[in-house]
Amino acid sequence: MWGQAIWPVTLESGDLVLRPIKLRDKAEWTRVRARNAAWLQPWEASSPAGQGELPTFGGMVRALNEQARAATALPFVITERMPGQSKPALVGQLTVSSIMWGSAMMASLGYWVDRDRAGRGIAPTAVAMVTDHCFRTLGLHRMEINIRPENAPSLRVVDKLGFRDEGLRPRYLHINGEWADHRSFALTAEEVPGGLLNRWLGSLR
Repeated sequence: MWGQAIWPVTLESGDLVLRPIKLRDKAEWTRVRARNAAWLQPWEASSPAGQGELPTFGGMVRALNEQARAATALPFVITERMPGQSKPALVGQLTVSSIMWGSAMMASLGYWVDRDRAGRGIAPTAVAMVTDHCFRTLGLHRMEINIRPENAPSLRVVDKLGFRDEGLRPRYLHINGEWADHRSFALTAEEVPGGLLNRWLGSLR
């Protein structure tokens, strides 16, 4: 029931369209990921148990959809309308995960963006869109983003959006073959009464 109530959903702002990831995205998703392999590898999740390869694309989508049905995740792809193209191009991925209801009403958020489109405001706009959706539509209270201290592009995203730095979490997640420190950033609904997207877009004017 909860999963049906919160998913699927599509969010739009300007040329950006965030929509559910689908099995038919495989060819385009695989091309974008292959082109960005070196760019993304340092930040890739890995298995501490040495259980081999990460799931296939199909396995990933099925697992994410199962989480969405359980109301614990919102698995989006980030797409962008491009001049001369009939449909928006896939330029990244954003997943809201670890959604907690009850007394917590919080979630975590992770994302990646095509290196060719980085630095154009796509990541902060996508994060702001989804955070507003979680706060205003779903009624969540807190959004958290955990970032490797060495990941300068992602640190710029949370800085631009005004997420609070809540400190270092030593050896927090297994990344690229080892336990890695992360810095934790958070925002609560009370901190953006007018909406995070409005605040972010207003800062660009």
